[in-house]
Amino acid sequence: MYPKNGRVILHVDMNSFYASVEMAFDPSLKGKPLAIAGNPEERRGIIVTCSYEARKYGVKTTMPLWEAKKLCPQLIIMRPNFERYRAASIGMFEILGQYSDLVEPVSIDEGYVDITDSQEYGSPVQIAETIQKRIYEQLDLPCSIGIAPNKFLAKMASDMKKPLGITILRKRDVPRILWPLEVEEMHGVGKKTGEKLRSFGIQTIGDLAKADSIQLKAKLGINGPRLKEKANGEDRRRVDPEAAAEFKSVGNSTTLPRDTTNQQELFTVFTGLAEKVSVRLKRKKVLATSISIMIRYKDRKTITRSKQLDQPIVQVEEIANQAKALFRKHWNGNAVRLLGITGGDLVEQGSAVMQLDLFNFEKEAKKEPLLKAMEELKLKFGADIIDHAGAINEMKNKKDDVGTATSFNKDFLQMRNHTER
Repeated sequence: MYPKNGRVILHVDMNSFYASVEMAFDPSLKGKPLAIAGNPEERRGIIVTCSYEARKYGVKTTMPLWEAKKLCPQLIIMRPNFERYRAASIGMFEILGQYSDLVEPVSIDEGYVDITDSQEYGSPVQIAETIQKRIYEQLDLPCSIGIAPNKFLAKMASDMKKPLGITILRKRDVPRILWPLEVEEMHGVGKKTGEKLRSFGIQTIGDLAKADSIQLKAKLGINGPRLKEKANGEDRRRVDPEAAAEFKSVGNSTTLPRDTTNQQELFTVFTGLAEKVSVRLKRKKVLATSISIMIRYKDRKTITRSKQLDQPIVQVEEIANQAKALFRKHWNGNAVRLLGITGGDLVEQGSAVMQLDLFNFEKEAKKEPLLKAMEELKLKFGADIIDHAGAINEMKNKKDDVGTATSFNKDFLQMRNHTER
């Protein structure tokens, strides 16, 4: 099932994501026609997404709200809750990260996973089935997964069976499965590009695959030959976790070596995670204006809680303190299996304006030279050479095997409405 020289790529695409998250949050909505709309109070509002029950009536994404209500008078309309969707997205990507280090978020509800070196978890189909099952059981969310030798074919495959589909698409399947499709059904071909292609006789993906490359470049620029390559099942793009750098958050999570209810041990893990997040924030020269934590319990139930901050932060102690405060507020006392911290809504250092009173300003000004000196010592002599008293007290009982690196090491998704839940 694994090629000797090629790659095995999954494309994981959440089904009707916003609507599915709302149904998971409120099960009474399940089985009902539901739409998420930008402004339900205005007739001009647009459908952002809708449930499959609504789609049976002809309701579609980007459809005006008045038209959707005409097609389905009983349609339930809800405003988007981006914090809720972001929490579900973090949970989904954390699951993907447990099967490969090569996870590339594409948007809040889809991503690529390169599982070429993941044989220990089973065959590609077994991995896809496990991921789909875990996302459904743990988050109560459906997804479709495409399995292919490259990103383009994986994306095309994931669109073929919805909801809860798993589709394999190999290069040898391209002439039989893809070529008969209308050219607009190809990923990367929008309405305008489709019109241009049709204007010179290209009606299907097969026509595009056999088209003259010089003519394509003349009509579509450099994108023309690239589309032809994809129509022939070729795509050399690699799954790149760093491609998500455009998204505005930085996070790390770790699975504990054993489930524990010991708060001191859990706080030690938080300090370690805060150190990693702080380093990455400083490397990118950004500060976080929100902090979120992830808690996975022994029974695998996962929650994510967030807090908008009064001022941007970047230092280890600040990140750790905010994470611990969220944990104290939301922990139910049960044994914990995994912890995570994400700094979100990032701002560049140069544009970060801290709203400080005189006391805070003086305190920060005095602290900065000390923190800078500590960082220089750590870089020169190692991370354990020196630390502040609070961290030392927390770390004195630390064992070498505090956590394993199944990390959610992703520059993540920029979402607004980042308030504490």
